[in-house]
Amino acid sequence: MTLTAKTFLDTTRKSSSTATTPFIFIKAQDLKLLGKMWLGARDVQTPQQFWRTLEAEPELRTYISRRLSKGALLGGMGNIATVELSIPEKAVGCYCCLLEQEKSPEQPDTDGNGYVICFMGGSEKGLNLFRLELDKYVQGLQSSLQSPKLENFDMEVRPYLSRWYEESVMHIHRVVQLVQNNISFLLHAALSHILVEVINSDDRTKADVSRFIKAASLQGLSQQDTTTASLCKAMSEDTQTDLIIDCSTSPPTLTNTVSNRFCDDWIQAFLNAAERCNPFLLRQILENFKLKAIQDMNSLKRFVRQAEMSHYALFRCCQFLQGCGNGDVLLQNARAEHSDLPEACSIIAVLEEFLREQSQAQA
Repeated sequence: MTLTAKTFLDTTRKSSSTATTPFIFIKAQDLKLLGKMWLGARDVQTPQQFWRTLEAEPELRTYISRRLSKGALLGGMGNIATVELSIPEKAVGCYCCLLEQEKSPEQPDTDGNGYVICFMGGSEKGLNLFRLELDKYVQGLQSSLQSPKLENFDMEVRPYLSRWYEESVMHIHRVVQLVQNNISFLLHAALSHILVEVINSDDRTKADVSRFIKAASLQGLSQQDTTTASLCKAMSEDTQTDLIIDCSTSPPTLTNTVSNRFCDDWIQAFLNAAERCNPFLLRQILENFKLKAIQDMNSLKRFVRQAEMSHYALFRCCQFLQGCGNGDVLLQNARAEHSDLPEACSIIAVLEEFLREQSQAQA
């Protein structure tokens, strides 16, 4: 199998204060299973690393060819693995996604042709945290790759590829940098299914906040599909107001803010990771935050079931809610999930009254 390659040098902006990051674009032809393949890879951080990485291009092309020949790349689904390159003598994470060309009457022989988009950077574990974002970003190229000669390559495709890291990975970092210590209000809003409105801002910031809230929420992770709908209905009945972020000031002004001790305890972890400009660590912290919230929800559900038969279990429920710092959110979700169970609802009402008394006593 003969491979021909031509390399282009482009630069992309990083969200941090570091220097611009070179972008490698490799064109390879006559690949088995594909008529043509395009690889976009972002891996290096300095010009010296860039030129050293060029020497590793044959290894990268061989790796992709091997994955294709084994049928490891499925159309539209990203595949993430660790790639061992002799230069720069370390393993890197590699995301690959096969975009197959649509058949057309004018080009009936396009079967088997397509494009492979390849992004490199960080580790396999780190890229896996952003798999959904990367899949969605790559799908955004589908319409631009239908032209057989890619006349729009320099104007559309290459600039789009060069922004993959900034658009698909750095959004959480930008949100933490934007709100700083107020990140707890966004975390609480995400857990409570409260709408967040961003005003006096550009579209990118609005999209970043929306994606952060979606990533931090537990929607789709509940054991019962009806829980989210029930919770949203309960929220509307409680007439809670939206969280508003006004970006006309610096730093932004937040109104209708609500938080709790559980969310406040995560502030420093987010700020430390943002200061290190480590988006992968930020995403892992966000996943740990959600995991802890889910674990506490499961614990409360177990205590509620036990409390139906034991007063001591009810006492343990009260102790748990007092200690976890997330009692308001947990009871909110429990009330929605147990809305059709009268005994559980009565226990939850007792627990809500307990939390109100505790809050008034502390005030």
